[in-house]
Amino acid sequence: MVLVRNILLTIEYEGTNYHGWQRQKNAITIQQLIEQAIEKVTGEKPALIGSGRTDTGVHALGQRANFKTKTPIAVSSIPLALNSYLPPDIRIINAQEVPLDFHARYDVLGKKYRYRIYNSVIRSAIHRNFCCFISERLELDRMIEASGYMMGKKDFSSFCSSGSSVRTRIRTVELLELTAEDKMIDIVIRADGFLYNMVRIIAGTLVEVGRGSMDPRQVKVILEKKDRRYAGPTLPPQGLFLEEVYYGGILDTPGTM
Repeated sequence: MVLVRNILLTIEYEGTNYHGWQRQKNAITIQQLIEQAIEKVTGEKPALIGSGRTDTGVHALGQRANFKTKTPIAVSSIPLALNSYLPPDIRIINAQEVPLDFHARYDVLGKKYRYRIYNSVIRSAIHRNFCCFISERLELDRMIEASGYMMGKKDFSSFCSSGSSVRTRIRTVELLELTAEDKMIDIVIRADGFLYNMVRIIAGTLVEVGRGSMDPRQVKVILEKKDRRYAGPTLPPQGLFLEEVYYGGILDTPGTM
């Protein structure tokens, strides 16, 4: 008797060349290519369940996805087997067996994202696909002050793009940290969930504060308005990295930066 196993993958990818995570009819996506690799390795047509979508151009250091299989291949051999059929900008960095009722999307307890801003008069040739370029000088202290108003359990309706059909826009931000090294500013945010484009809008709002176009205390008002029109712009996707997905216990396998 062949037993069904549930395999959880940890995935790293550069999103530059793909139309996001989710399979589409007329565009190449990361989910599609991984499903094709699984089919070549196992001989089965998988239903790969991701922890969530990432948009075109967005990167991941620790995306998570599960699929069920009857293959006898050892779990430890799955990453190398799949990587042999994947392009170099997509890599399976870990595989583990999880309970059959585990669901990579519905069992998520939280996620961590990183948004990178290259703050310089001259654009970077090396980092161009991995950051947002801002030429105006940004005041980090002002941005840090503004970020404090976003901590905790709040309604983030002002930081959600249209088209979202979620039941509630209340989210709990557990960490919102800004650091700067040389010309690079990193915004790291961890929460129990994220709305559509929430991180990129938060980053855009903090940039407006850093430019001096917005007072740090205005963030409190923006949250109270619950209206997207009051927040800053949605920054471009190439600066965004899905860094970690949390499930708790032994399922935590953080990505790295």
